[in-house]
Amino acid sequence: MVLKLSDYDYYLPEELIAQEPAEPRDTSRLMLVNRKTGEINITIFREIKNYLKAGDVLVLNNTKVIPARLYGKKETGAKIEVLLLKKIGEGKYEALLKPGKRAKIGTKIHFLEDIYAEVVERNEEGIFVLKFSQEDLDKILPEIGNIPLPPYIKKPIDDPNKYQTVYAQKEGAVAAPTAGLHFTEELLKTLGEMGVEILYITLHVGLGTFRPVVVEDITKHKLDPEYFEVSDEVAERINKAKEERRRVIAVGTTVTRVLEAQGRSGKVEPGSGLVDLFIYPGFEFKIIDGLITNFHLPKSTLLMLVAAFMGYDLMKKAYNKAIEERMRFYSFGDAMFIY
Repeated sequence: MVLKLSDYDYYLPEELIAQEPAEPRDTSRLMLVNRKTGEINITIFREIKNYLKAGDVLVLNNTKVIPARLYGKKETGAKIEVLLLKKIGEGKYEALLKPGKRAKIGTKIHFLEDIYAEVVERNEEGIFVLKFSQEDLDKILPEIGNIPLPPYIKKPIDDPNKYQTVYAQKEGAVAAPTAGLHFTEELLKTLGEMGVEILYITLHVGLGTFRPVVVEDITKHKLDPEYFEVSDEVAERINKAKEERRRVIAVGTTVTRVLEAQGRSGKVEPGSGLVDLFIYPGFEFKIIDGLITNFHLPKSTLLMLVAAFMGYDLMKKAYNKAIEERMRFYSFGDAMFIY
C-alpha cells in the first residue's frame, strides 16, 4: 500500500499549469484511462460522448462559487485581504486573513463606507471568525467581493463565470468543482439526448480540499468537513442504476466523496450535513464505476483519491504521459476519464 506523502510528489514544469480555461470549454483535452487494461488514449473533451452510453448515470456537483475574496483596510489604513471560508451564522463567517499576524480580536476591517467586519475569534489553525456590520452579506458580496482563484493562477480572468460550471446553482463554495468546467450546455444536452441520465448533488468546496497534507503517513491526515446535499430522488435513481448494473460516473472528486460517504452500505442514503471522508489507496469503492477529473497538485488529497480509484502505478503512468504530452494541469487544465 502506498501511504507515504513522498510517494505522491512529482515534478511539473511550471508552463503546464493552465492560466486560463479552454475556449470553448469542451475543447480542452481529455485523457482516457481504462482501469482494467491500463490503456491510455488522448482526445478532445467533447468526444467523451463516444465513451458514454445510454443508461450511464453522470453525477455532477451544482455548487456555486461565492465572491469570497475581499480587500479591506484596517483603521490604521493598512490593507488586508480576507478569504471567507464558510457562513456560520447571520453576518458571521469563518475566514482567513492576509496578513493575519496583527489582526487581534476587536480589529475592524472596512470595505465600503458603512460596511465593515470585526474580528471576534481566532483559533490555533489561524482561522478567524468575522462579524459583519451587515447581516444579509450575501446580497452585497457581489459588490464588495471577488471570485477567489487558486494561488497558482496568476492571470486575472476577464469573466468570473469562467470559474463557474455552466450548471452552478447553489451558492456556498470557495473553489469550483473543476472537473465540471469542461461541460457546455450543448454537450450536456447531447448526452441527455443519447440517454445518459444526468443528476446533481451539492458539495460546497471549502478550504479542506486544498489544505496541504503535512504528515508523511497520509493515514494521519484529517480532512476538514464540507457541507453536502443529496436529494431523495437522486439517491433513488443512483440506487436503481446500481441494481440494474448501469455505470455511475462521478464528475469530480467532490461528487466521489459524497457518493462514497453516503453509500458505505452499497446504497446511497439521501441527506445533508457535513462530509469529511478522506479516500486514499486501500479504500473500497461501493458506488462509482467511473471518474472524470482534472490533473491534481502533487501531494494533494485529490491525487490520493485518484490513485485509490485507478491504482497507484497506473496513476503514475498516466501523469507521466500527461506531462510528456504537455497536457494542461490543475483548475483550468485538461481532464481525465477513468473508466
